[in-house]
Amino acid sequence: MAATKVKGIEGLKAIIGKPVGPSEWREVTQEDINKFAEVSRDHQWIHVDVERAERESPFGTTIAHGNLTLSLIDGFRRELIRQEGVKLGINYGWNKVRFPAPVPAGSNVRATAEIQTVEELGEGWFHVVTKFVVEREGGDKPVCVAESVGRALAI
Repeated sequence: MAATKVKGIEGLKAIIGKPVGPSEWREVTQEDINKFAEVSRDHQWIHVDVERAERESPFGTTIAHGNLTLSLIDGFRRELIRQEGVKLGINYGWNKVRFPAPVPAGSNVRATAEIQTVEELGEGWFHVVTKFVVEREGGDKPVCVAESVGRALAI
């Protein structure tokens, strides 16, 4: 799917409350999970020990770290919304993050976005809250629901 293009802060305000997406599907491989374990130093067996996870995990396989799933949103964001007419945008944090379902290794995931609020802060800065929902192909619940908080500096 082509990204929704928005021009400046007014373009962002114009899509408040309107669903954007979904993105293209992206596979989360065991290699992705292993790389994330190396970077984060979170080597819990449920993520990296394939044999043990097959034997002992209620999921029957390894699963992605929740924070790996959350981090995929940054790539999905660029695929979903292309914003022009701002000097820069920065990640300010998260209001709420939930992982209602796991992401088994080898799963395909995609995301949708919805701008929740755009508030002026002064001196050209705007506070932007965007809700992201990440779903797993064939899953019955989202794998991540998160409110991203960003700051945009208008031109």
